[in-house]
Amino acid sequence: MALHILGISGSPVKKGNVGTFLNLALECLPQKETKREVIHLSGLKIQDCIHCNFCLTKQMPGKYCSLKDDAQVVFEKAEASDILVLASPVYFMRSSARMAALLDRFRVFVFGNLTGGKMKNKIGVSMAVSWLRNGGLETTHLAHILEFLTLEMIPASVHQGISPLGASACASSYGSGKFDPNVKLGIENDEAGLQSAKLILRRAVELARLVSK
Repeated sequence: MALHILGISGSPVKKGNVGTFLNLALECLPQKETKREVIHLSGLKIQDCIHCNFCLTKQMPGKYCSLKDDAQVVFEKAEASDILVLASPVYFMRSSARMAALLDRFRVFVFGNLTGGKMKNKIGVSMAVSWLRNGGLETTHLAHILEFLTLEMIPASVHQGISPLGASACASSYGSGKFDPNVKLGIENDEAGLQSAKLILRRAVELARLVSK
């Protein structure tokens, strides 16, 4: 049975470095063994969690949260996935605000009267794109990994590939921070970063297979 992999891009730019990084990584997986889908938060309206506690007692099919926005679609796709991939640009040494807003809303999978525990034992993968090689990749990964742990998911890790914490790529040449106006998608030139994504996604598939047994 094919594994369902959901990738979520937290970039405000749909066809930018993060979305490209995510798509290139997913394309490397065997098509027959995986079903892959990507959600771009740039095209969705995701409000901040207001901690109204609706999800504790009032959830019903098709309505996990009181807020009326696009989050329900993401909830249902995440719930149906085997592997959740969080891909974010690095903003001030952390994950993007769009991604953070969604992750706060994932409390429906912790406390929800219908969905509490629904993410448990799924595999989580962190991906991050920074401008600088040492400009916040690992702190962004940590934000994603803490989310996985809170949801009782299993974070994928691999020793090879820049960082054991997640797939790591840079948008500037060699992570130098130098701007070249002729380069629109710098991550396409980051061979080490792309390799890190391939390795950790393969590991995620391996873990998902082990869990399914």
